[in-house]
Amino acid sequence: MTTPALDLMATLRSGNSTAPRLTWYGPDAERVELSGRVLDNWVAKTSNLLQDELDAAPGMRLRLELPAHWKALVWALSAWQLGLEAVLAEPDADFLVTADPQSADGNYDAVIAVALPALAMRWSGELAPGCIDYAAEVRSHGDVFMSHADPDPHACAIVDSRGRGYLHGELFDTFAVAHEEGVRLHIPASDGLEKALAHALGAWKQGGSVVLTHPDVELTDKLLAAERIHGS
Repeated sequence: MTTPALDLMATLRSGNSTAPRLTWYGPDAERVELSGRVLDNWVAKTSNLLQDELDAAPGMRLRLELPAHWKALVWALSAWQLGLEAVLAEPDADFLVTADPQSADGNYDAVIAVALPALAMRWSGELAPGCIDYAAEVRSHGDVFMSHADPDPHACAIVDSRGRGYLHGELFDTFAVAHEEGVRLHIPASDGLEKALAHALGAWKQGGSVVLTHPDVELTDKLLAAERIHGS
């Protein structure tokens, strides 16, 4: 059974799969550009980690304790591809994905530490026993994802900051923000992860792409021109 997230991933890895779909500007002149194919590979590897190592299955909950960042978007897409519910605020979840594992609260089946620097090959510093190092583990997983169980389109995919839930089958119609066809959309990370997800989904739905910028990155005319940001 298909869902909008599964359809999106199929679109990203087919057709014009070499075109940029997600570009990140971070601190210290960091720039990461993911084509549709590369974005799909990251999502597939992350989904395989969840499914094969952690026995993640449709209906389970994954808490995303991450800032608006390209890796956070990868994790959300992975959760939706598996049919999980992405949790942005509530502590009650099966899995915790965090950039600050030392401050983890609540009881989880697994805690996954995500190093945010693009070139990080592993977590810098000590991790608690049992905590999974995403950067060190994800690259060993396959680039193709084969689900063990179909996601349920009628199950909850995400709950927004106002407590409203959105179903997997309705992500594009109710949660995603509408954008123009082929948009090259700028998304400021300072607006938060929820808005970044909603705007990115809306842009990708229309065959567009997004440029996500860290709050410390100055949005200059040179950057806007270089990234060909257009549309709304």
